[in-house]
Amino acid sequence: MFELSPEEYIAMMLSLKISLWSVGITLIPGVYIGWLLARYDFIGKSLVDGILHLPLVLPPVVTGYILLLALGRQGLVGKWLYQQFDITLAFNWKGAVLATALMSFPLMVRSIRLSISAIDIQLEQAARSLGASSINCFFSITLPLAIPGIITGSILAFARSLGEFGATITFVGNIEGETRTLPLAIYSYIQMPGGEGSAQRLLIISVIIALAALLFSGFIEQRIAPWLRGK
Repeated sequence: MFELSPEEYIAMMLSLKISLWSVGITLIPGVYIGWLLARYDFIGKSLVDGILHLPLVLPPVVTGYILLLALGRQGLVGKWLYQQFDITLAFNWKGAVLATALMSFPLMVRSIRLSISAIDIQLEQAARSLGASSINCFFSITLPLAIPGIITGSILAFARSLGEFGATITFVGNIEGETRTLPLAIYSYIQMPGGEGSAQRLLIISVIIALAALLFSGFIEQRIAPWLRGK
């Protein structure tokens, strides 16, 4: 029952590839924005925070359609990218990475922000009073103590990317071998006569991967984070 067909295997590997790329391109911006929101007050902070979390409250199809209008080959930015650099994001795996990254980014930032907010700011103030620059203070104190939150946020973003459907199918379509990730493959097999077996296999794989990621995230929060902060 668990022997995957070539098409099922490709869908699984494509999902892992897109999810890993999604986490990779958002990690550094996620750390920076999480730190900025946790440590600084500035004009428009609430607006930035609201825009950042929009993908969580908007229907994913809306997010995908906005991406299509902006970055499609005839979109506002997409047309310029295509004409100037021959870059096309719509209807290929790179666009799927962008769509999943946009949908998972708020979860990553939120986790990192909460982790940094929990760090005693007096530790940073003490380091500055001893002559440490803001950059040195960040890399020697803030970043190491925030590592559990960064890892947790990355795992949550990976799991969210793995399950993304609406924005992906709207922006990049459901192209076998190119953009057909696990959720899209399950949807396709459900619509196909005799595809129930394939859909069920991919469903089980999706649940196992997502559950493993969440369990690992919980392990980090319960075991590693207290140990690291107690050092």
